[in-house]
Amino acid sequence: MIEIALNGAWVSSKAMNVAEFVRERSLPQAGVAVAVNGSVVPKSEWVSTPLRTSDRVEIVTAAAGG
Repeated sequence: MIEIALNGAWVSSKAMNVAEFVRERSLPQAGVAVAVNGSVVPKSEWVSTPLRTSDRVEIVTAAAGG
């Protein structure tokens, strides 16, 4: 179990990488942007980007409307 700051709030996770973390949070695969420690992680790199305790993760989802 690791502790991650998700959008400013500390959460526990079993995820080993960004892709697992997004799935764990039941987020859609489309319309989601992820940054780890201030760096945007391209979707193509989610599986290869590990997560560690104390990482700061920001997740933004697109919303329809105007």
